[in-house]
Amino acid sequence: MNKLVKSFLMIIYTLVLGCITGCIIWLFIKIMNFGIYFLWDFIPNNTNIPFYTIIVCLIGGILIGLLKRKNGNYPEELNTVVTKVKKTGRYEYNNIISNFVCALSPLIIGASIGPEAGLSGIIAGLFTWIGDKLKNTFKEVKELTSIGITATLGTIFKSPLFGFVEPLESEEETTIPKTSKIVLYFVAILGSFGIFIILNNVFGGGVGFESVGSAELSNINWLYVILLTIIGITMGYIYFASKKLVTIILKPIKNEILVKCIFGSLILGIVGYLLPLTMFSGESQIHIVLENGTSIGILILIITGIVKIFITNICIESGLNGGHFFPMIFSAISIGYAFSIILGVNSVLAMAIVTTAFLSNILKKPLATVLLLMILFEMNLIPIMLGVAIISCYIKQPKWLLKK
Repeated sequence: MNKLVKSFLMIIYTLVLGCITGCIIWLFIKIMNFGIYFLWDFIPNNTNIPFYTIIVCLIGGILIGLLKRKNGNYPEELNTVVTKVKKTGRYEYNNIISNFVCALSPLIIGASIGPEAGLSGIIAGLFTWIGDKLKNTFKEVKELTSIGITATLGTIFKSPLFGFVEPLESEEETTIPKTSKIVLYFVAILGSFGIFIILNNVFGGGVGFESVGSAELSNINWLYVILLTIIGITMGYIYFASKKLVTIILKPIKNEILVKCIFGSLILGIVGYLLPLTMFSGESQIHIVLENGTSIGILILIITGIVKIFITNICIESGLNGGHFFPMIFSAISIGYAFSIILGVNSVLAMAIVTTAFLSNILKKPLATVLLLMILFEMNLIPIMLGVAIISCYIKQPKWLLKK
């Protein structure tokens, strides 16, 4: 088989795998949405159970703990999945079905996590399995797993450019020439995102953020821009501080997965009972803030944003595993909206600056951060968001805060 034919077949395989990725993501989201509807809409609307939130979270935590004690603490965090793939070119796939269930369960019971971590692990395992089957045909198959993660991120966030750029901001030497790898990234994302949109339009479903509106950039008060950037960076410090604090609290039971899940789900239920907006991944709750932010009140918005950061880390560290992108975006939106009221500035501009500064401070990938947030904010905000992202990226936390 000559080189040209192999290259063409590799593109076809990648396109097909991208389409499979889109189907899996759509199915995952569809099941998740149905589970959330049944557990949090249908049953409460037809029953009257006291402390329902706490009971559901606690029972869910026990079941998740039992499942994880048998099958392992999956899904792993997105950074863990990506790191393993970068180091070895593969991700183990022995328990894909149980991983699918473990990734779905915390989301359905209302954990403050996103679906991206679980889906990335599932797709990475699947692509590794396929790569193993094709290794005698293509020498480049070890790249399939990282390409699968790229397609997953581009699809789940409805931002193909984010999926395309995110891995390139931390590019390492690979066996595929850079141009060829970029082509495969593009093909995989095109297939995955395309089939995902088609399935959404035909059968419904979907997840992700929608535009929060537009903002005029005339008469910008740059002092407020600096202040809002500092607020976003401060949220980054709170994120890492809460992560470290939660790790310390859970250290005595770090090897007791069932106990950890019960602890995390109980805290989730109690806090969710008192502050309902701290539950779930957050993309659906953003419009509650946009439509009712003034009536919710400045203090509750700020408390909700900060508490959600803690709850997200509690969920992830206690075994209710998932991603942190979705809830962290909601936290920044909530706090950004509150400070727009305090300062009397355009709410969209305030939310854009705080969210950009916060995410860039965590991710250390300014371009990927801005492209990710383009699903929320209009194109005219790109210059100011990019500037904020670059500045925030270079504000580093002390090493003791990052060390587990």
